[in-house]
Amino acid sequence: MPENESWEYSLSIPNDLRAVTISRRTLRLILTMHGLIRLVDVAELLAAELISNAVRHTKGPAALRVRWSPPGTLRIGAWDTDPEPPKPRVPPGPTEEPEEGRGMALVVACADGWGWHPLVGQGNRGKYVWCELAAA
Repeated sequence: MPENESWEYSLSIPNDLRAVTISRRTLRLILTMHGLIRLVDVAELLAAELISNAVRHTKGPAALRVRWSPPGTLRIGAWDTDPEPPKPRVPPGPTEEPEEGRGMALVVACADGWGWHPLVGQGNRGKYVWCELAAA
């Protein structure tokens, strides 16, 4: 499929940390099939952080969503059942080593943009956290 056509994929995942690996491998396959191998490494990192947060901080299922929009924007998103906003942490000082909280800081640092919105109404609940990569 040429890069000038839009597409979208969704992967429903259970609340299981093994879903992070499955999400990364699925994303790699999708991007390779669409000729976007140059985005794979960063996209895998971002997807792993989003899905890891979704699985670690909620008790319900989650979903990975991947969308390509011409002329060159890849959006990676994660839905989870927690309506609370993600909390990017300030990078630690030189002597600090936090056990948690680095995931969203990586997303903020590596993505060209990111955001989130709550999902309410029509039986939906939770939130959708997304980030974008420009293919330029």
